[in-house]
Amino acid sequence: MTLYIDYTTSAQFFSDVNNNLLVQKDPRNYINVLSTQQLNTLDNVSLLDIFLSAGNVVEPHYHQNAAELVYCISGAANVSFINPFTNRLHHYQITPGQVVNIPQGWWHWEIATADNTHLLAIFNAPIPEVILGSDILRLTPSEIWAYTYCLNESSVKNTLAPIQRSLFIGPPTGCHQPQGYQPYAPQAQGYQPAPLPHPYHQQPYW
Repeated sequence: MTLYIDYTTSAQFFSDVNNNLLVQKDPRNYINVLSTQQLNTLDNVSLLDIFLSAGNVVEPHYHQNAAELVYCISGAANVSFINPFTNRLHHYQITPGQVVNIPQGWWHWEIATADNTHLLAIFNAPIPEVILGSDILRLTPSEIWAYTYCLNESSVKNTLAPIQRSLFIGPPTGCHQPQGYQPYAPQAQGYQPAPLPHPYHQQPYW
């Protein structure tokens, strides 16, 4: 898609990403943004400037309008995604200078495995749209989760009750995980668990 930009009147050519805060969990965990909303001469490119301390996660989500290239500037992170064509879960541990490419619409998340982790997420769209896991969980009625997957509705409601808003960076402040809980993905580069059966390869449901 080509954007038609008026370079003659109110064109902007400079922006300070440090002043474009998208979301902040605390002083060490926050995301800045640069899109056409901040710099109107951008074409099909935008970015998120992501700062994380160890154990913090950019929550599971997908971008319905863009692919994402995650570049590690400092620290280290596990970048994970599900390939919807194979149902294979991929984990990649990245350190400075390394990248992971996530195709458009793929479910993914990033977990910092070191303090002072700085990631740059680059998108091939003028504004990176997003569907957050926290929104899917909290906005879908608990009775739908329970009925669809044959779950106990009260258990589902109680489990999801703490999710009151879009999270972006987790875990929530004040969260206490079980002793010894380790959220990080396996450390092997490109670790890939065995794929699950793909529904397209099964008998149709209708």
